[in-house]
Amino acid sequence: MAAHKIAHATLKGPSVVKEILMGFTIALAAGSLWKMHHWNEQRKVRAFYDMLEKGEISVVAEEE
Repeated sequence: MAAHKIAHATLKGPSVVKEILMGFTIALAAGSLWKMHHWNEQRKVRAFYDMLEKGEISVVAEEE
């Protein structure tokens, strides 16, 4: 009988460079999402104070 050679995958340890790049990519994506959220909240606050200054809205409840 002829012995067949089968190529087996050799198990290697974690790749340090790959891990660093994956961590950097995930951190960059999360940081970008957080920054966009922060800018959106800033825009809402700025719009509120602009309307308040123009007299379009009031923080005092109207009496009936």
